[in-house]
Amino acid sequence: MRDLTDDDRSGALLRRVFNSEYGFLVVVLTLLVVGLSLAATNFLTPSNAVAILHQSSLVLIVAVGMTFLLITAEVDISVGANLAFASCVVMDVINQTNSVALGALAGIAFGAGVGLINAFVTLVLKVNSLIGTIAMMMALQGGVYLYTREAVQNHHQIEIFPKIATGFILGIPVPVVFAAVVALAGWFYLARTRGGRLVFASGANEAAVRLSGYSPARVKFGAFVMTGALVGLAAVILASLLNAGQPTAGTGFELTVIAAVLLGGTSLMGGRGTILGTVLAVLILKIIDNGIIMLRWNQDLQIIVPGLVLILALYMDQKKRGPAHG
Repeated sequence: MRDLTDDDRSGALLRRVFNSEYGFLVVVLTLLVVGLSLAATNFLTPSNAVAILHQSSLVLIVAVGMTFLLITAEVDISVGANLAFASCVVMDVINQTNSVALGALAGIAFGAGVGLINAFVTLVLKVNSLIGTIAMMMALQGGVYLYTREAVQNHHQIEIFPKIATGFILGIPVPVVFAAVVALAGWFYLARTRGGRLVFASGANEAAVRLSGYSPARVKFGAFVMTGALVGLAAVILASLLNAGQPTAGTGFELTVIAAVLLGGTSLMGGRGTILGTVLAVLILKIIDNGIIMLRWNQDLQIIVPGLVLILALYMDQKKRGPAHG
């Protein structure tokens, strides 16, 4: 028998790393940080690290919900349009009531309501979730212009509202705190509870879930509504950041969210995914965005990158599932 050479051992090690649950993501993240640290002198600074986390927060909040949804073998393409519409609702309600709490509740309720409709269309009317949520995206994109012909400007004088996006808690940006809480709660639910196991089973084997006395449709229903509610939460932060409700603010947002979730290892066919993988993938995408700015490259690349990442993620998902699922 031929002895293993150093090349054989190196190849085996690389295969183990790239086939491990997070190995590929950790390697890519490390290479990006090292490469950009060498290429851009201001990249590896505390202020830039905080900026990257801040920029990641909106995507991560919604990506947690999308992770749940994709694990159940469903998808929501309407999250970008929902985000934009909900941000307009947030600002409009605050303008009319002079209450940040009511505006925030209205935005979250609106987002959850969109999720509820998506769940009804998918699970009751039996419309494929991809098609149904594309239709919802189109309805929201048109509907927001019936609701408001232009951006909903800040007409109130509540000083605390902009601080939702720009304030700090113990030195950590408020949106990052929100994102961390959402991610930790999502991780705990998926990894440590019976409900989390049902989420995975609902995507992998619906028949087994039914035989166990549970309803996969109910699990998926919850995932749709939760995703919508998280979009509403993100809309509150977005409205605070822009100090306005912007009808076009969510353009392309759904692509970034889905690309991150798939790159993080969640299967498009359901039954597999992790919150940690999603977190790492969101950081990778936002570090790339940050690097494009730092290196003064054409910022149109920020639109191209999620598309390329989505192709890569779909390819990796297909390879993991094997030829039998191709």
